Amino acid sequence: MKNSLLFLCVFVCAPLMAVCQEAFKITHGPYLQALGETGVNIVYTTNKKAVAWVELAPADGSHFYAQERQKIFASEHGNKTENTVHNVRIEGLKPATKYRYRIYAQEVLSHESYIVKYGNIAASAAYRAELPTFTTSDPKATSTQFAIVNDIHQQNDVLKKLLGQVDWSANKLVFFNGDMQNNSRTESQIFSSYMDTAISIFASQIPMYYARGNHESRGEFANEFPRYFPTANGRLYYLLRSGPVCFVVLDTGEDKPDSDIEYSGTADYDAYRTQQAAWLKEALQRPEYTTAPYKVVVAHIPPFGGWHGEMEVAQKFVPILNTAGAQIMLSGHLHRNVKRAPEANAWQFPVLVNSNTSIIRAKADENQLQIEVYDLEGKKIDAVTIQPSK
Repeated sequence: MKNSLLFLCVFVCAPLMAVCQEAFKITHGPYLQALGETGVNIVYTTNKKAVAWVELAPADGSHFYAQERQKIFASEHGNKTENTVHNVRIEGLKPATKYRYRIYAQEVLSHESYIVKYGNIAASAAYRAELPTFTTSDPKATSTQFAIVNDIHQQNDVLKKLLGQVDWSANKLVFFNGDMQNNSRTESQIFSSYMDTAISIFASQIPMYYARGNHESRGEFANEFPRYFPTANGRLYYLLRSGPVCFVVLDTGEDKPDSDIEYSGTADYDAYRTQQAAWLKEALQRPEYTTAPYKVVVAHIPPFGGWHGEMEVAQKFVPILNTAGAQIMLSGHLHRNVKRAPEANAWQFPVLVNSNTSIIRAKADENQLQIEVYDLEGKKIDAVTIQPSK
């Protein structure tokens, strides 16, 4: 009996001891979110609870260790956060300026009342290593380039092939237009499904913006989504200006009625879309939208197809977009390439649906917005040209 108990103790405790003895480290990231003219979010994770900060320096050719660099901590409401997901918001930056950065985290061993015990510090490489950089948005820019992928559903090989077509020396931003994973169950799933790939290719230096899909909305980890993909306004729908383009990023929610058995009573998307429509009506009166030569909607679910979510997009969002002069909607969800012209008594702008095996690559300047679709082999399969609004 004693031997059996000893075996059980070793069997149960060994994995726990291994976790406890694992060296403190940064596990994923960094990657950029909500980059604007004067601010950015830098997100990364650690394997144990920690406080975190970023050291920032201009990309001016000086050695990173030439002087003490500015430290910006992950904090909320005046307190440094103690977490494994670290979201460092940096404000007060200069527009159209290139910066270098290094990420840090220090393990929190215990926190009891006023007594905090700290452990080791982990940091990204800096000595003899090229630090990641980012460039804040230029409010005077007259051109931009962007790329969009969607419905990858955890296929990293597909994501690598599509992103391998992008000219990263010129591309300013990337949209993940929903359903990058099959469901939302764990943190590790987010990174193994697509984010580790994105980070290795571009996301530590070029910002990625998310239009949440219906599959990111499913699973016990779904409510954690905003922690990993923060936005400037704290919502999962927002406006974004890049050069002459104003992007209207919508969260189209689920595709079936809230009462569907698949959601197990957790869905409340009809009310959510109604709230979002109220925001949309107000947001499209803001100068960043009204003064933009190009007005582009990024939304996972398109306004056609007959399913409940598609009908909600058509009924709640499209009339507002029509009134405000939206010029094109870029969607996914259908897993095929579709191009629909404006239709009477419906959408008054073209709708371009990107498939799960193609990428949208677009360039905008003073003369036109050229949107092109390429397949896995890099062959152009569709295109739309938008003229600047008057």
